Amino acid sequence: MVLILTLLGFALWSAVPIDTKLLGPNGLRLGLDLKGGSYLIYQADVSDIEPDARDEIMEGVKGVLESRINALGIAEAIVQVQKQEGEHSIAIQLPGIADIEQAREMIGLVTVLEFREWDEARKEWVPATGTVTVDGEVKELILSSRYFVERTYVTLDEWTRSPLLIFEWDETGQELSRQITGRLINKPLAIFLGDEPLLGEDGSPIAPVVREVIEQRGQIDGLSLADAQMLSRFLNTGRIPVPLGRWVEGEARVFEPGVPLYERTVDATLGADSIRKSILAAGIGIVLLLIFMLLYYRLPGLIACLSLGIYGVLLLAIFNIFSSYITLTLPGLAGFIVSLGMAVDANVLIFERIKEELRGGRSLGAAVEAGFNRAWTAIRDSNITTFIACIVLIWLGGTLGALMVRGFAVTLGVGVALSMFTAIVVTRTFLRLIVGSHLVNNPAAYGVMPLRTK
Repeated sequence: MVLILTLLGFALWSAVPIDTKLLGPNGLRLGLDLKGGSYLIYQADVSDIEPDARDEIMEGVKGVLESRINALGIAEAIVQVQKQEGEHSIAIQLPGIADIEQAREMIGLVTVLEFREWDEARKEWVPATGTVTVDGEVKELILSSRYFVERTYVTLDEWTRSPLLIFEWDETGQELSRQITGRLINKPLAIFLGDEPLLGEDGSPIAPVVREVIEQRGQIDGLSLADAQMLSRFLNTGRIPVPLGRWVEGEARVFEPGVPLYERTVDATLGADSIRKSILAAGIGIVLLLIFMLLYYRLPGLIACLSLGIYGVLLLAIFNIFSSYITLTLPGLAGFIVSLGMAVDANVLIFERIKEELRGGRSLGAAVEAGFNRAWTAIRDSNITTFIACIVLIWLGGTLGALMVRGFAVTLGVGVALSMFTAIVVTRTFLRLIVGSHLVNNPAAYGVMPLRTK
């Protein structure tokens, strides 16, 4: 009893703190469908990456994106790698960013910087390419920020005092830069972010004229101090080794960098309405459940209701404490409500077994102990099968990118595990306390009516 009361007190203190909101920004971590925001999917161009290294590369892309999005100050963003039919993609959830254009602009900041040269014949900027030897094979590569060493910094020009973004090439970048700048002396070399030119403070494209061959280090001028510092911060959080965008099928398969494959916005009012309706549905279900338990099982039903209340508080506390790992989505709320019903299922098995033992002539104390012991195998087996289903759903949800399915499975799995504790420990403790104190000894109070005699 001391353990139960201690856990309950700690859970109340954790789940319903005085200075925060239970379902607010400082309380439970809400998913995109409840909080509102943007959802985007970008495909990755891994055609230049060896097949065996692609999965590892994509995990690196995920880490870089998470770091850069966190640098933007977006809380509770979710970045997930998806792989289906040989294609690699990145799914990004940005809670609280309901403007899809703003979301795309933010993701655009984490795209590969690409250097382009002016094609006089085509009258357009084309990727600046060079050739390098990789594993004995000569490849044509585009000069981009994927070859930056993560030591970019901002300084001021000694004479003009204008900001300069200083960068350094890795070994591959040095070779490409030597070739490209060598043929572009006194010609412009533009810098593109995705498919758009990087703009200077005056709004014109940044295309510095190459004055000499650049091998190890280079600089970007024409940026404002704020833009240069922001770009340096993003580049130093890690370089993205593959372009993100989408593949366009046609006569020739073309990759469009910076363009999402899929995008969707969720209005915050829709999330609030979902929470309200979910709470209403849970409230109606719980009230009907409590009425049934009280009318059919009487005193044990009352104890089950108390255990159910403790179960709910403990579950909310778990979601709150581990909010960094558990995001509450609309399917997660459904899993929470389903787990509430399953929490009573164990009590029903126990109480029915107690009633059978009482009808068989056992004493009240012996019937309670036998009821718990003999119902345990059914409770154990039913919960194990539920755990297996949850594990499969979590695995499939992660593999196929079905975050909603995974959210339901996680919530249900945590709820079922906690329901075993409340049924076996909390309910049993309360029943032992009442039976041991001889407060209520009438079998009718436990749902067993005395046999009528003629």
